Amino acid sequence: MTACLQGWSVAVHVGVSVTTRGNAPGGTGECDPCCEWLRCCGGGEPRPRTVWLGHPEKRDQRYPRNVINNQKYNFFTFLPGVLFNQFKYFFNLYFLLLACSQFVPEMRLGALYTYWVPLGFVLAVTVIREAVEETRCYVRDREVNCQAYSRLTARGTVKVKSSNIQVGDLIIVEKNQRVPADMIFLRTSEKNGSCFLRTDQLDGETDWKLRLPVACTQRLPTAADLLQIRSYVYAEEPNIDIHNFVGTFTREDSDPPISESLSIENTLWAGTVIASGTVVGVVLYTGRELRSVMNTSNPRSKIGLFDLEVNCLSKILFGALVVVSLVMVALQHFAGRWYLQIIRFLLLFSNIIPISLRVNLDMGKIVYSWVIRRDSKIPGTVVRSSTIPEQLGRISYLLTDKTGTLTQNEMVFKRLHLGTVAYSLDSMDEVQSHIFSVYTQQSQDPPAQKGPTLTTKVRRTMSSRVHEAVKAIALCHNVTPVYESNGVTDQAEAEKQYEDSCRVYQASSPDEVALVQWTESVGLTLVGRDQSSMQLRTPGDQILNFTILQIFPFTYESKRMGVIVRDESTGEITFYMKGADVVMAGIVQYNDWLEEECGNMAREGLRVLVVAKKSLAEEQYQDFEARYVQAKLSVHDRSLKVATVIESLEMEMELLCLTGVEDQLQADVRPTLETLRNAGIKVWMLTGDKLETATCTAKNAHLVTRNQDIHVFRLVTNRSEAHLELNAFRRKHDCALVISGDSLEVCLKYYEYEFMELACQCPAVVCCRCTPTQKAQIVRLLQERTGKLTCAVGDGGNDVSMIQESDCGVGVEGKEGKQASLAADFSITQFKHLGRLLMVHGRNSYKRSAALSQFVIHRSLCISTMQAVFSSVFYFASVPLYQGFLIIGYSTIYTMFPVFSLVLDKDVKSEVAMLYPELYKDLLKGRPLSYKTFLIWVLISIYQGSTIMYGALLLFESEFVHIVAISFTSLILTELLMVALTIQTWHWLMTVAELLSLACYIASLVFLHEFIDVYFIATLSFLWKVSVITLVSCLPLYVLKYLRRRFSPPSYSKLTS
Repeated sequence: MTACLQGWSVAVHVGVSVTTRGNAPGGTGECDPCCEWLRCCGGGEPRPRTVWLGHPEKRDQRYPRNVINNQKYNFFTFLPGVLFNQFKYFFNLYFLLLACSQFVPEMRLGALYTYWVPLGFVLAVTVIREAVEETRCYVRDREVNCQAYSRLTARGTVKVKSSNIQVGDLIIVEKNQRVPADMIFLRTSEKNGSCFLRTDQLDGETDWKLRLPVACTQRLPTAADLLQIRSYVYAEEPNIDIHNFVGTFTREDSDPPISESLSIENTLWAGTVIASGTVVGVVLYTGRELRSVMNTSNPRSKIGLFDLEVNCLSKILFGALVVVSLVMVALQHFAGRWYLQIIRFLLLFSNIIPISLRVNLDMGKIVYSWVIRRDSKIPGTVVRSSTIPEQLGRISYLLTDKTGTLTQNEMVFKRLHLGTVAYSLDSMDEVQSHIFSVYTQQSQDPPAQKGPTLTTKVRRTMSSRVHEAVKAIALCHNVTPVYESNGVTDQAEAEKQYEDSCRVYQASSPDEVALVQWTESVGLTLVGRDQSSMQLRTPGDQILNFTILQIFPFTYESKRMGVIVRDESTGEITFYMKGADVVMAGIVQYNDWLEEECGNMAREGLRVLVVAKKSLAEEQYQDFEARYVQAKLSVHDRSLKVATVIESLEMEMELLCLTGVEDQLQADVRPTLETLRNAGIKVWMLTGDKLETATCTAKNAHLVTRNQDIHVFRLVTNRSEAHLELNAFRRKHDCALVISGDSLEVCLKYYEYEFMELACQCPAVVCCRCTPTQKAQIVRLLQERTGKLTCAVGDGGNDVSMIQESDCGVGVEGKEGKQASLAADFSITQFKHLGRLLMVHGRNSYKRSAALSQFVIHRSLCISTMQAVFSSVFYFASVPLYQGFLIIGYSTIYTMFPVFSLVLDKDVKSEVAMLYPELYKDLLKGRPLSYKTFLIWVLISIYQGSTIMYGALLLFESEFVHIVAISFTSLILTELLMVALTIQTWHWLMTVAELLSLACYIASLVFLHEFIDVYFIATLSFLWKVSVITLVSCLPLYVLKYLRRRFSPPSYSKLTS
């Protein structure tokens, strides 16, 4: 009762609009109108809440709907949002102003359709593409929101969609079902009154978490009784902390009222999966107030670096446009209405900035996305954001999750080491025979032989050593065997008979399950366990009973766990312990092999545990128990006193064995990481898992190479400790860094710049115990500090923030749902596909877009140069050289297909790109599209435009009236030849595009009689002179290209020759 009243005093203190106890829990659910209005409008702060069990209508504030939404727009914001995102670019805004200016008569230069049709086409392509992506996103979200759950009501159990679940609902969640909202755990079907949770989608940890129901509700006879009692939960305001919770449960209709405190042990967070039994919970938080959602950033519209670079080049071109227009007017000495002349020249030379560039690039992105989806070498790959495929070609930092991304989260027992002998997978039958011989000898109990042979003695000694080690592994754990009906045997019968086919092991750690499964495979099977006893079955089907006297669970501080058991058959008391080698080395008796063998096994990527035992006399145990109970009752320094008592036992323990367990890596993780490293990409592993586990995986996956040192960053809690540790780290060279989330937070708080500078120099970085928010923060800091592109890869809900924050997010479709893959820009089915996605598709997309963009700019600059020459010759008159259809036809049907066919070009075969990842490294400098290459194309354009125009004037002096036909034909032929010059690997579609465009031009001459004289261009004189002009404009470039490839070949040409 006191706790309850304290809860209400807290509620009043933080500003809940209640003043008396009767108001809040028993109120009508109405809230102060002003406060409600503020909350609805987004101005209200999150507040603590009172939730009545099974009565969602009794709410004291408005709560968000329980919907998942990964869309960027809704129905009303779609069109305004898409148009805003288009016109916020200088590029598109310029064309909009240009098209609008044609409504002013003094500025009109031609037909309206010459400006509005291209702009409308660009916008239509963009709107359609965004609409398709948003529709796909909506369908995926709807699938998640429509998942069915069971809700307890007064009318019984009813099915309810995930999106219709409200705060206060009593929801039933079955085994292996995802928890749909943040809930308080009320009841479980498990006999031991607890349940296990899989939380890897929330925090990245592979260990299962034990959760306990509210004691008061677990004692009720049936789940339906939850609706008969008058009770409520008082909970803290929603926040992002997934590891802590503060609340109280109160039952009012008992005498006296019952009040229980609630902590993280009583919670079921959304996104976790029930691993045992069926549970009932009351919903506390929904929608955007879920812990998992609050740890996720809002999806943002990602803009590729390539698009920003093109936008920058368009600004340079606009500057050139203004300069050319001013020069033209200046040469007229600013005569007459010169300001109108400037605007007319701006419109006349508007081709300098090509509107078709945006269309070509957007359509190119669609082609790249299609090619990625169709690649049979990376089946199941999905492109969810088709706007940034070029990003894949310029990644400098890859940030990857561990569990489910690099590893399969499947533990396999690999090694048992006894000091003098080691057993690996291929010699486990020897262990089995040792165990069999021990129990068969015990059962037969043969008469004593006279003078046993030396071989028999050695054999018996080795068998007993192996037996002791296996028995210790079979007893020292927190694994519980659970029996399920398999259709033939019912559950009760299976449990009674210890039916093998019905048994599954449950534990908070997959390592422990692997160890117990191994002991079963060699003959010693864990068949039963409850709070106070364990049962083992021997190879001869004999049941061994052990009483659990004490259990000391694993903690991150102690890095070990222990158990004291009494053998019921002999009465012997034994203390078994297993833990990390760093702590166990000081606990076991002196030996000369522990450190060396632990190092050898760790280098193989195995997770090593040291197993030891100590036999206790009855008096010794009784003395320990008395001191242990006394220590647990103390009020001051309880944990310290308890640890001291346990440590009194942890001395001179007998070292039994080392165990090596491997977390199976995903297929081809090592070669993929090797490829990425050779490509110049630095890989950082960000995981929520333990430091030891993360370090083992990093070694096993060869993220850290064999000859590299590892610097484990000491746990720091304040500024001075962080300063000392950073100084220690600064002295290391070519050293991989391993750091925990807590230390990382301290370093970033006080020494953000220094830490990031040192970390970026490391060949590899491993961050363990990372929260989802920290993962996103690291990505953001890398972007800000280095200015390089980042790619984040993950498979769980805890990776979504990191994926959305990165420049390019890749989701791996894992066993645990699709949260990450749905929120990512690209979705793959296995980590190994990432190599091909970057080395082949990323590289090709970037190089193709760079070539395409520069060629489109060249095409526009050519015609603008010709216009400038034409205006100069005609006394700087603002008269267009080509009008109407010619100007539209030039950038569409006459040259569009050959130019766009550059999206099929490639410099090397995909096999070569995978074999030589160093080719990818060249792209990190951004050379395919740089100011240098841009300047080269500008000079080529000016040369060719001037050559064509002046060549036409020189050769056709007597037939000057045909200047349009002469120059336009030469221009079309030059462009077609230039495409052929640019192509590196011919595709049959490229040849078709070239021939089709030429055929279209020849065929259209019949309809263009108002611009071109058909009879004139059929003359032999016209044909040879146009050929000469075209040859002069193209041949020098062919010669220069040949000489460059001959004397300074690019790296890829060395591989293809």
